[in-house]
Amino acid sequence: MSHDEAMTAFFSEARDLLDRMEAALLHIEQQPDDAETINAIFRAAHTIKGSAGIFGLDAIVAFTHVAESVLDEVRKGHIRFDSGLSSVMLRVGDHIRELVELVFHAQEPDEASLRRGQELVAALTLRLQGQAGSHSEPACEPAADSVPCSDAPLNAVSNELWHLSLRFGRDTIRDGFDPLSFIRFLQTIGQIEHIVTLTENVPGLSELEPDDCHLGFEIGLRSSADKATIESAFDFVREDSLVRILPPRSKLSEYAALIAELPESDLRLGEILVRCGALTQAELDEALDTQTVQGHQGQAVAPLGHLLVEARQVHAEVVDVALAKQSKAREGSKPETQQLRVDAAKLDHLIDLVGELIIAGAGANLIARKHKIKDLIQSTYEVARLMEEVRDSALNLRMVQIGGTFNRFQRVVRDVSQELGKDIALQITGAETELDKTVVEKLADPLTHLVRNAMDHGIESAERRAAAGKPSQGTVSLHAQHEAGQVVIEVRDDGGGLSKARILQKGIERGLVAPDAALSEQDIFNLVFQPGFSTAEQISNLSGRGVGMDVVKRSIMALRGTIDLRSVEGVGTTVCIRLPLTLAIIDGFLLGVGKSSFVVPLSTVVECIEMSRQRTNGKDWLDLRGEVLPLVRLRELYDIEGEPGRRQNVVVVQGGGQRVGLVVDQLMGELQTVIKPLGKVFQNIQGVGGFTILGSGSVALLLDVSTLISQNVRSSERQLAGASA
Repeated sequence: MSHDEAMTAFFSEARDLLDRMEAALLHIEQQPDDAETINAIFRAAHTIKGSAGIFGLDAIVAFTHVAESVLDEVRKGHIRFDSGLSSVMLRVGDHIRELVELVFHAQEPDEASLRRGQELVAALTLRLQGQAGSHSEPACEPAADSVPCSDAPLNAVSNELWHLSLRFGRDTIRDGFDPLSFIRFLQTIGQIEHIVTLTENVPGLSELEPDDCHLGFEIGLRSSADKATIESAFDFVREDSLVRILPPRSKLSEYAALIAELPESDLRLGEILVRCGALTQAELDEALDTQTVQGHQGQAVAPLGHLLVEARQVHAEVVDVALAKQSKAREGSKPETQQLRVDAAKLDHLIDLVGELIIAGAGANLIARKHKIKDLIQSTYEVARLMEEVRDSALNLRMVQIGGTFNRFQRVVRDVSQELGKDIALQITGAETELDKTVVEKLADPLTHLVRNAMDHGIESAERRAAAGKPSQGTVSLHAQHEAGQVVIEVRDDGGGLSKARILQKGIERGLVAPDAALSEQDIFNLVFQPGFSTAEQISNLSGRGVGMDVVKRSIMALRGTIDLRSVEGVGTTVCIRLPLTLAIIDGFLLGVGKSSFVVPLSTVVECIEMSRQRTNGKDWLDLRGEVLPLVRLRELYDIEGEPGRRQNVVVVQGGGQRVGLVVDQLMGELQTVIKPLGKVFQNIQGVGGFTILGSGSVALLLDVSTLISQNVRSSERQLAGASA
């Protein structure tokens, strides 16, 4: 891997770790004593610091080290994770992210950034100083055979022995060296206190080669010799063997590195600690005896690592690394699932090629049917089937769960609720719902505006909620689900709702509505999406300037989606967004009206009905088995030339829980539809969301079923409102 590739991997990993760290910090506010979450936060900071150190990013290393020190004290129980510390650590995560992005863009921090970093370091230092002042007892007690802990270097393990970790190469004996001779030499320069012979790699007798060496040793050596003298004993075998030497009172990081490099798998925690020299066999046996006694006495058996740390026989960080090693070994025994990072641009190019392949395949099938070549028709059908599988596989590569986007709003709700002085909780459902990565990325900004709007305008103050008999804590909900080939996303709040009278009055004042106009409820609510429209009495930092909801609607429509608003005064408001699963390729149903062709998503088609002209007698609805089915005549809607035939067809389509019938001349069957965006000149055509190229080379328009249905419903509501007026 080149340096540039390694740096790219670092940036990607750092962003992912910071996202996880932020989620954990938001969780820890609710459960401040969750040890697993605290360890996860510490590991994220530790990993970022270590990775940054590899690339010499000293500013990130220095700042993260201070945060890591505070988190380490939290893990030890010396500092409690209160709301104040959580707020500081969230800002710490933001600053680390800022430093990472500055390096990514090859920029230097400005004065404001440096000042923020200094303020955060000062706040963290105060936490450390406060912790130091609140504990008068010594941090550790010296063992009988060790020097006082005050003389030990920072993060050192109390061990007076050299620790040697040896794994001899397979050709050691063949090259003329006896592994035991190295052991005997060590006895001439010191005293071997303990030794563990590793035989896991020795094969069965039927596979054993006499000249192969499979031995390894973990050795504890008491010696006054220097490291150079001990290392010189292995000069002749160092090239093919693994030799690690840790001096007495080695740093925790060195023991951690040794544990991580242990080649053996399926080891128990105690075995790992003994092999790396952090624990003696006698100490391990004593801890195991304690667990046995607890079990016999009917007590809860404490985890081994907890007992060892509590007895101050092993440092907590060494135990954590050993547990991570054990967990990794267990995962390694499971079927391996490999992941590969792919450049999004390459994936988009693949989708484009699949789309062109589908169009070319449709053309080949059309030629085969035109010339009635049976074998070629059969072959093109088989190619079409395989292309459909390739299409689904390629599109699935771009499908991601929306939960990642939803979870970002935990931080938004927390910060905005504090700014507004309101107690607001965020509820998330349907986080596992999948849709196209391109759609998810473009959803972040519209959803952010809707969530902030719900908190500012929707949720009332605690006093008003109490007066209305509501709980003091308001709720903003994010919900997602699949429905009829679309993704439905709802942003709900249990606030005061919208006043239709007030919205209508504002619309009249701004000249958007005639004073005597008869508007349906939905038409009144849709005024909110007009540019510059706002009902806020006061302008705040969050909203009230009438900028945003019109931008939200444009953003959703650019994704070929629809947005609707429902509200009940005093109960709450719901904004419903409907989006296609993907913007690339769908299964479609081809319709013909005169010489024009149209496509509707196959997932929206309920049934098809043959209809004579006399059956409707010019009516705009059809009696479908006792149900009134509104009709949309595409010939009239798009002013298509020519007269309809004696018999027409009705395609019943569904969206948003409602149905309409599309009146067409021909039903031309299913096809794979490669969606292409309309040009700017045609973007305002009602009910059209794009176009596709057919196998013949002609163009078919893609109908936006949700828009056609909503237009039909609003038209009916206006007619009813006008009749009642």
